[in-house]
Amino acid sequence: MELSVEVLLAVEEKMDKCVEFLHHELSGLRTGKASPSLVENITVEYYGTATRLRDIANISTPEPRLLVISPFDPSSLGAIEKAISAANIGITPINDGRLIRVPIPELSEQRRKDLAKIAGRATEEQRIAVRNVRRDGNELLKALQKNGKITEDDRDQSLEEVQKLTDGHIKKMDDMLAAKEKEVLSV
Repeated sequence: MELSVEVLLAVEEKMDKCVEFLHHELSGLRTGKASPSLVENITVEYYGTATRLRDIANISTPEPRLLVISPFDPSSLGAIEKAISAANIGITPINDGRLIRVPIPELSEQRRKDLAKIAGRATEEQRIAVRNVRRDGNELLKALQKNGKITEDDRDQSLEEVQKLTDGHIKKMDDMLAAKEKEVLSV
């Protein structure tokens, strides 16, 4: 029984990572509201090292449609401005010499629909990843039973558990997608 429990724990951990990855992907989609997650993972060339923006600056939202980026080192302002422009996320940074203001423009209806499609594609990719984890877990359980390491009953019970894990994780992803679509499409 211990082997099947180990398989279930490994399957659950991998599925959790898929959900976590989707959450990260969806949080980076621009919704027309200022959110630090839009820019925090942008890579900035900082003293010859690729560094995430959140590691070299404070990112705040003083207004619903404005991001303010205050670098810890004022000499990195130019590199930050350049990295945001190069990220190609549809926002234009304004460098005032002390900090960078990033006004978030209103999204067009077509852009909102495109973002909803992107969110849907990202969600489907992670659903497929979860199903692949399920398949691998099921194959491993069947192999363990075939080799006599677990009983048929343990295998059958574990296969049911893997399916429950799969259903639960896909439901979480669907809920995340529905929330993101609502956020993106609401005006």
